[in-house]
Order: sequence, then C-alpha cells, then structure tokens
Amino acid sequence: MSLELKLKLAHGNFELDIDQIFASQGVTAIYGPSGSGKTSVLRAIAGLDKSASGLIKFNNRIWQDGSKFIATHRRALAYVFQEPSLFEHLSVRANIEYGFKRVPLKQRVINSDDVIQALGISSLLDRDTQTLSGGEKQRVAIARALCSSPDLLLMDEPLSALDKRSKAEILPMLVALRDKLSIPIIYVSHSLNEVARLADHLVLMQQGRIIASGDIQSMLTQLDLSLAQGADAESLIDAVVAAHDEQFELTYLDSSLGRFSVLRRPLAIGEKVRLLIAARDVSITRQQQQDTSILNIFPATIEQIESVGAAQVTVRLNANNLPVLARLTKKSATLMNLAVGDSVYLQAKSVAIL
Repeated sequence: MSLELKLKLAHGNFELDIDQIFASQGVTAIYGPSGSGKTSVLRAIAGLDKSASGLIKFNNRIWQDGSKFIATHRRALAYVFQEPSLFEHLSVRANIEYGFKRVPLKQRVINSDDVIQALGISSLLDRDTQTLSGGEKQRVAIARALCSSPDLLLMDEPLSALDKRSKAEILPMLVALRDKLSIPIIYVSHSLNEVARLADHLVLMQQGRIIASGDIQSMLTQLDLSLAQGADAESLIDAVVAAHDEQFELTYLDSSLGRFSVLRRPLAIGEKVRLLIAARDVSITRQQQQDTSILNIFPATIEQIESVGAAQVTVRLNANNLPVLARLTKKSATLMNLAVGDSVYLQAKSVAIL
C-alpha cells in the first residue's frame, strides 16, 4: 500500500514542495522543527487542505491530481490529532463504535476488542468522555481511529499535549500496536525520543522540503544530517531478549551486533526490544580490552570521521552492517591515529532499552 506524494502548497511566506514515496509498511515518522511543514503534509494527505495542488496516490488509487479530488470521508484513512476531539455527547464505547459500525463487516480488519485491550481502556467504556483525563481521552481517540479499520493511519503529534506520565503510559502501547498492525502509519512529531522509539522509517523536513529520508537506524547515524551532529546523537539497535542472569542480575539481549548485557529487566524471553546507544557513551579501542568494567564490546570498522566543533569528532562505525556512532575528543582520535577503514572495537558504556 504505497503512498505517493507530489505536492505544492503556499500560505503567505511558507511554501511546501514535496515529492516522496512513503514506505508501505511500519511507522514512518515525519520529523523537523516547528514550521517545517509536517502537519501541512498530513492535512494534504487527508484531504483537509484543498489549496494543496499536485498528486496524492495511495494503493494505486488517485486521491488527488489536477482533475480529481477525493473527499476526506472517501479516503481509506483515519486521523489522530494533537487534541482528542471526541464526541462529548457520546460515551467512550459509543465514540469507539462510531467508526466501527460504519465499516462494512467484510472490511473490518481490526478487532475492536483487541484495540481496547491493547490501549488499556476496557474499564473506561461506560464513562462519559468529559470525565476522562487527557491521556485517557487520547487513548480513546486512537482506539476510535483504529476501529474504523483504515488502510492508512495519520497521527499528528498525538502525545504533544500530554504530561510526562501520560506519555510514558501511551508510548509502550503505541509500540505494541505498531508490532501488531499491518497498516502503514505516518507519525508527525517534534520529539526525537518518540521517533526513536516508534519509527521504522524517518522523513526529515526543513522549510517545506524533505531533505532526507530512509530507515531510522541509517538516518540517525548519517553524519551529514543534524541528527548525528548534536550533543544527543545516538544509534538504534533492534534486539531480542535471550536470557536472564540470576547470579549477577543481568538481562542478555541478542542483536546482529552481538550479545548485550544490561541490568536485569522484567522482560519475557523472546521479546523484541529496541536499544538506544548515545554516541557520547561509545568509546573506541584498537585492541579488545580484557581488564575493563565495560561488558558490551564489539568489533567494528570505521566508515567515516567528521569534526564536531573545535574539540570533538563523530565516528561512524560499521559493526556487522549496523551503524553505530561514537563521539570522541579530537585529541583522542589524533593520538590513536584513527582513519577510515581501520578495524577497531567499540565499547558501549551505557545502553538504554526503549
């Protein structure tokens, strides 16, 4: 179910010019600073901005071109806004059923009970929506959208208006839904943490243009992009829970890079996880160290070295075909005489599980 966009839009001094084919599976995050055009893209896809000109084609069906414009309600999509926008005169159950009942029986590909359970709202079904917290309302809004069995789900910063606790509750639920659903999701966010946790693909926007796109691991470690140049530069690794070490209270995680050791976590054997490694927490050695407190050490090859300011460099490493960033002082890189193509060992001092 590919989505093809060739869009142009002008509002005052802002101009949007997009030519992009979005991934047909998984979560594609549109990321960029405020005013870069992220929401404008989503609104155009949904048919909410008729001033956008050009082509929108989804699943080989033209939703918009120079001679055709399919209305929003006839596009096989659902939209989750920043604000829940629930029907206040309806109960939680009635809000969810609103979209579900309007889908022909043969087209109901998403089970409403599964969605309700995944979002933890079973106990809220008979509640008045006006009595719900912000986080509860947004969970209901997400459930209502999913229960319409859309072919495409659009999410416009759905967590931005929530407090830290609500975000922490909903993010794992969205991760679980991502892994269960087969529909493509386009997720707009200005939070790199949300993007790192949820996205499979990343589209980077700036001033109404797409400046880069690709899989999330490659995009975060591409040295010519701002994501890899900042103080919070990081790498993502997909892993599976392999075992728990009762003696040392550790959890072992297997990845294409090798086996990671982290402090014991209440995770099920076989559970899929995503690991985040900050570039500042990665060091490099020429030889594999034996007398070291660092447990996560892997062989790698230096692919690229770029200066960051006057005192630091970022090194992009290839570790069994996975990109990993290391942030070093320029002095360390010089003393070690590091060069592209060198075989080294990366040491991950700290690893976070998302």
